[in-house]
Amino acid sequence: MDKTNYILPAEWYTQSAIMLTWPHADTDWQPYLDDITLTYIELARAITKQERLVIAAQQPDEVKQLLANALPARLLKRISFSQCPIDDTWARDHGPLTLLPLTPRYFNMKEGGAHAITLKFEFNGWGDKYPHHNDNNIALQLFADGHLTHELEAHTDFVLEGGSIESDGRGTIFTTSMCQLKRNQPLTLQQIEEELKRRLRAQRIVFLHHGQLEGDDTDGHIDTIVRLAPRNTIVYTACDNPTDPHYEEFQALEQQIADLRDATGKPYKLLRLPLPDAIYETDGQRLPATYANFLVINKAVIMPTYNQPAKDETAAEVLAKAFPNREIVRIDARTIIRQHGSIHCLTMQFPQGTAK
Repeated sequence: MDKTNYILPAEWYTQSAIMLTWPHADTDWQPYLDDITLTYIELARAITKQERLVIAAQQPDEVKQLLANALPARLLKRISFSQCPIDDTWARDHGPLTLLPLTPRYFNMKEGGAHAITLKFEFNGWGDKYPHHNDNNIALQLFADGHLTHELEAHTDFVLEGGSIESDGRGTIFTTSMCQLKRNQPLTLQQIEEELKRRLRAQRIVFLHHGQLEGDDTDGHIDTIVRLAPRNTIVYTACDNPTDPHYEEFQALEQQIADLRDATGKPYKLLRLPLPDAIYETDGQRLPATYANFLVINKAVIMPTYNQPAKDETAAEVLAKAFPNREIVRIDARTIIRQHGSIHCLTMQFPQGTAK
């Protein structure tokens, strides 16, 4: 099989399922486990209205009972489980990535596409900041349990988190230099670019150099600041408040984005998301609230909200412009950001024909 003619699909391509890794009392969620469990149930409801859901859980029977009490039978039928030891719940970063063959036949199929490739990269707890041994094996367990239907390709010699990259589905990958330079030392940025091209079968890597959020312990994941959308669109976080500590960095980010061109030399269509007003943990640490951490699913976009009505509404309007044929579903993410991520960070999509 020719393994070069593949592509990392854009998130808005048709999906088979979404993955969640369920929180439990032995994770860092323990102090507010009830609150985050309610958030997960909301996510499960929103996802299963549109597509299937694969849940990695340490105690799947308990999760099944929770969901049976909360969701109607028609939605429960769309959920499958994998029992896994779990350190934490950020499926975006420990979940597998998927390459699809670049053939019209595949993309015209509703389901059942053959010869997709599951990519299993090394997950090291965002630079050995947190326990990660169990989470690093979750993708392998999903494969062993038969939830993924295609070939497994292991890249255990290279660290890569799903939240650190964005694909336009046409051969261009966006990422940030801040994150990539801290994951695979001592590689240079040029060497990392070549590795990403080779492993993701990409034609072009775009590195952004600005915009890390306070409280973000991922070293600047792109899904917290900049996202790609159909019709050559970039959706990005903007800061207009000169007194905000983010101001200079996000002004520089905005300028870099404005100067970007696509693979054909055309400028991108740009849509600005507001930066939420500062939200602090009880110890005074600013939390990384962002509207950019939304999830695209079949026929909907699930966006985080922060009980900031004006900015929540503006963000919803921006996302409606970016994804005009999708419902905008709002979920309160104030509990999620207490562990320094948001909705996109909790999830991973499986493209059409690649999960069961």
